[in-house]
Amino acid sequence: MEDAPELQPIDVVTQRLRDGAHESVSASFRAYQRAEPKRRKELLRSVRSVADDHPAVLAPHVHELVPFLTDETRSVRLNAAKLFVTLSRADPDAVIDDVDALTSRLADEEEFYYVRARSAEALGYVGADYPEDVATPDLLANLVIGLSFDEPKVKEKLAKALAYIALGDPGRLRHRIADLAEHLDAEEELVRYHLCTALVAVGSEYPAALSDAVDALSARLEDECPHVRGRAAEALGLVARTAPNASPVADERLTTLAEESDEPFVTERARFAAAAEENTTTGTDEIGSLESIHGRTDEIVDEITSPDHECPHCGAAVPEGGPPLCPHCGGPY
Repeated sequence: MEDAPELQPIDVVTQRLRDGAHESVSASFRAYQRAEPKRRKELLRSVRSVADDHPAVLAPHVHELVPFLTDETRSVRLNAAKLFVTLSRADPDAVIDDVDALTSRLADEEEFYYVRARSAEALGYVGADYPEDVATPDLLANLVIGLSFDEPKVKEKLAKALAYIALGDPGRLRHRIADLAEHLDAEEELVRYHLCTALVAVGSEYPAALSDAVDALSARLEDECPHVRGRAAEALGLVARTAPNASPVADERLTTLAEESDEPFVTERARFAAAAEENTTTGTDEIGSLESIHGRTDEIVDEITSPDHECPHCGAAVPEGGPPLCPHCGGPY
């Protein structure tokens, strides 16, 4: 496929994008749809770099980027989906009119699984602000069903989308608690964290709805991930506040967790739950509230996905279970 004669260099397109030259940018986006796959991919990567720093300049052009989501080349579709994640996180208002395109990518079982994963992630970000428009029964069904059958990386993004939708409107998931609880023992750490987060979000407004998840949440108090343990305790504390005299979680278990954990995230939430067991008040507005969850979710995901060990010499991430030599600089650790 030959580049169209009117094809502008990518650096020119991105500069005009920053300058707000809407007509020129629109024409270039249309022209690049006929360019070589490599050029289309390069354009999307460059546009995403602009979106990282100046997402507002893309708002008038979001609809013009939708055709790249159904491009014949898989790598182009993936880069388009990544661009929509960036836009959805920064400016969901700009994406709301085109969520159907993302929903279609997620629902397409023949689509490359990374494209489906990124589409789910973008839908979650938009759904946090527009739950009524995004969280349709069909979409929620696709997200929940995918937790059982999809690739691990897709499951992580499905769970993340569910968490963000719950933050946008906890009521959207109040009747799917048992479905979410079924996957709290998922192998993927991020799936467990996001689903616990979704349950806390629902419990912040509908604590009694979490009764179907008590056993699964209690099991997560021993999870290897401290953020999962903390969210599980937080959710159980919300449940206990609905019936503190008939709490389903043993007092001693939460007290022990609060006393023995060296992770503040766990300690604070275990104390919050233990106080509910004792019918006392403790904790802060930072625990059990939608605002506190929404404000820290991406930060916590970064902590979970960061390597546990770093080389003391060069700072590079080093693998667990390997020889005590840094694979990057060769120094001992």
